[in-house]
Amino acid sequence: MMTTINVRNLVVVGLLVVLLLLPVYAQIGANSFVLTLFTRIIILALAATSLNLIIGYGGMMSFGHAAYLGIGGYAVGMLAHEGFLSGFVQWPVALAACALFALVIGALSLRTRGVYFIMITLAFAQMAYYVVAGIARYGGDDGLTIYRRSQFVAPLDLSNKMQFYYLCLTLLYGSIYMVWRLVNSRFGMVIQGSRSNDLRMRAIGFPTYRYRLVCFVISGTLCGLAGALLANYTEFISPGIMYWTRSGDLIIMIVLGGMGSTVGPLIGAVALLLLEEILSRFTEYWQIILGPLLLLVVLFARGGIDGWMAQLSPKVSS
Repeated sequence: MMTTINVRNLVVVGLLVVLLLLPVYAQIGANSFVLTLFTRIIILALAATSLNLIIGYGGMMSFGHAAYLGIGGYAVGMLAHEGFLSGFVQWPVALAACALFALVIGALSLRTRGVYFIMITLAFAQMAYYVVAGIARYGGDDGLTIYRRSQFVAPLDLSNKMQFYYLCLTLLYGSIYMVWRLVNSRFGMVIQGSRSNDLRMRAIGFPTYRYRLVCFVISGTLCGLAGALLANYTEFISPGIMYWTRSGDLIIMIVLGGMGSTVGPLIGAVALLLLEEILSRFTEYWQIILGPLLLLVVLFARGGIDGWMAQLSPKVSS
């Protein structure tokens, strides 16, 4: 039996294995910074994966997706501030709040298309940003410090960096698998068909509005999970996490890694944040270097890094 091993598959498998073994390297080399950096990368990759579900597969260009990061994070922070430290309380509340917010936004915005859809999602996100910034009890513009991470039953301890890393990684891999199953199901086929030709899909009997709304809610809820993880990671949450530029960062990750690719958001998050970390060590104007690099990807690798690798000829056959 002939099995083709191409560059793309080798890189993806290698990346997944490296992420699994990274804590071992960090412990042997006594390099806790690497573990901290990649924990952040994994959390943002989870947020980008959730956004890719509606942008890459559903064609729903949301510019307010970072709002779910903030809502999920603030749900954890506010409950911790009020003395509710159990993750079994904090996390379901965070997911439910994000699902409800996504339901409201989706119910209104999905009745529009194009720039109108973008502006409605952006307007709701900015509305949430200003509401949170005005709540003095929870820090207002200054943000809210979370003194204790979410509490779960033993042996799970989020204060342990290695345990927290593996929890984030497990949730990321689980989310990638869920998105893959979803987009390859009948539900996913309807979503992708609606992106290509919504009028035809409705003409053959599919209630595409409901399908798209459910997809939108799933995406927002998944991003809320990333928000809960991010709040525990930073032990601090501020309105800045909900600002529209954060949504732009997630979109850049998707475009860089590969829009409409299952592992594209992960590749994009790793590439973007590592570039940011490396370039910022050489100059404080690292964005000047990063900008042209992103432009080259857009011009010459339309499918992002993942699509570019998939186009390369197979290198090894066995």
